[in-house]
Amino acid sequence: MKLDSLSSQLDGIKAQGLYRRRRVVEKIHGANAFSDGRPVVNFCSNDYLGLADHPKVMAAFLHGAEIYGVGSGASHLVTGHGPAHHALEEELAEFTRRERALLFSTGYMANVGVIAALAGQGDWIFEDRLNHASLLDGAMLSGAKLKRYAHADAEALRVLMERSPPKERMVITDGVFSMDGDLAPLPELAVVARQAHACLMVDDAHGLGVVGPTGRGVIEHLGLSATDVPVLVGTLGKAFGTFGAFVAGSHDLIEYLIQRCRPYTYTTALPPAVVEATRASLRLVVEETWRREKLRSLVVRFRSGVGQLGLSLMASHTPIQPILLGGNELALQASQSLLESGFLVAAIRPPTVPEGTARLRVTLSAAHEEQDVDRLLEALARLDVD
Repeated sequence: MKLDSLSSQLDGIKAQGLYRRRRVVEKIHGANAFSDGRPVVNFCSNDYLGLADHPKVMAAFLHGAEIYGVGSGASHLVTGHGPAHHALEEELAEFTRRERALLFSTGYMANVGVIAALAGQGDWIFEDRLNHASLLDGAMLSGAKLKRYAHADAEALRVLMERSPPKERMVITDGVFSMDGDLAPLPELAVVARQAHACLMVDDAHGLGVVGPTGRGVIEHLGLSATDVPVLVGTLGKAFGTFGAFVAGSHDLIEYLIQRCRPYTYTTALPPAVVEATRASLRLVVEETWRREKLRSLVVRFRSGVGQLGLSLMASHTPIQPILLGGNELALQASQSLLESGFLVAAIRPPTVPEGTARLRVTLSAAHEEQDVDRLLEALARLDVD
């Protein structure tokens, strides 16, 4: 693409209702924020447990900065791997009930790096059609043959695998799908993968901390083991309220990734202060079970209220509650109307979601109160979405 064509390309994006604008959002406390100078209640954050500004998490961050400084200074394999990183990896391994865990600087890098390390030319990767972009990009960058099966359809996966040659194989899926909020059928996928001698990898970015009796994610919720799902990816910037990501699995898996995962080898390690903050948030995820209980109660309240409004709410029982509108401009107009009523709710459009499925992506948090949900429902009732 020539640079002098960028202006016309941007005009085309605008004409399709797909132009993206950044907001300047200043968080005040909990779910209360200012967006472009306007006070709003934030209903599009992934801070599901309300830990991003928890006093203990912030205190741990400040204490970590006092001890270690701000930056880590190098990659993990040079001088960037410190005692805080090592301790958090051990704690994440215990939390996920796996032998070891490995920290990454972002979830995107973790997914791209793990897939490229475990698969390559001549191998086959099978992914859910609605997987996160990082999982799809990781497969394409790996050089392996990528096949996508119908969303959450284990039988479609089985048929695809039966028609593929008996090469090295990976099955890769989100645990909780970030735009629909539904769960992957992991027990069925695990059976299909096992029968095909394939490795099952799950990115549970939106499940860990939230789903399951103790917040250990979709794998706990569905009663699976590390044998069923040998490769588990999680992020720290959602329910944990901080930043970064990790991969958890066997000793050999983690040791192999240390040797062969390029995004791990060639990236500066997470700042130790962020790591210390995450250690504090992990303790809160385990100890403050009321956060999950409150969150589940708010989800039930919201779904009940939306059901009475006649809006098209997707089948999700997680904090991700998408309201399907269809048209791009309709979603943008609805989002703007909610903003004018004091609520920040994102309009999600293609290519993030399939054509014709633009939506409002409402996300609930333990930082919300019942009155916040009730006021949002009142604002939704005033929308003109016909």
